[in-house]
Amino acid sequence: MTGRFELVIFDCDGVLVDSERLAVRVDALVLGKMGWPLTEEEIVERFVGRSDSHMREELGKHLERELPEDWDAEFNDLYRDAFLRELEPVEGIVEALDRIAIPTCVASSGSHAKMRMTLGRTGLFDRFEGRIFSGKEVANGKPAPDLFLHTAARMGVPPASCAVVEDSRFGVEAARAAGMRAFGFAGGLTPPARLAGPGTVIFGRMHKLPSLLDSG
Repeated sequence: MTGRFELVIFDCDGVLVDSERLAVRVDALVLGKMGWPLTEEEIVERFVGRSDSHMREELGKHLERELPEDWDAEFNDLYRDAFLRELEPVEGIVEALDRIAIPTCVASSGSHAKMRMTLGRTGLFDRFEGRIFSGKEVANGKPAPDLFLHTAARMGVPPASCAVVEDSRFGVEAARAAGMRAFGFAGGLTPPARLAGPGTVIFGRMHKLPSLLDSG
């Protein structure tokens, strides 16, 4: 593949692995148990693409008390069990990765431990090993540009030469803030209108990504 991009930065959840549907379902159960019942649509709007610490802070505000960092430890097995039973690669992503010849990497709000599990479970970890970056490595999570700028610097590529593939509005906002071209994948939970914006290409089928990257 040729084109003006030197690096493609993939989000993980909802872009490489079809985990958002599973996580949001569990999120609704967990938040309800904690005393903040939200619909799955509300969870997508508030939290998809954001860090775990953001959810903790927002839940603490709602409950009017500070929550410890491990507030959700008792619920970890719910997420793990759902992933172990049902997690799959996003439809078309393997074909797309096979066709993309320029360097690729992963930059996700999730932890390295989570990505090792989800990417490993779906057979994608080896494709990105050594080129995986977590929001835990930067001060400010999405929609701030920190993670994408950090990733570009570590990969030695100017931000303007990076393409970012995201499925959340906070992710595409972070890509735009970093001065990168955003490709908003609308095949997941976030409505296309919430991904749209300047410098953003919206697409609904992952197998179309290589040709979109090629055309810039």
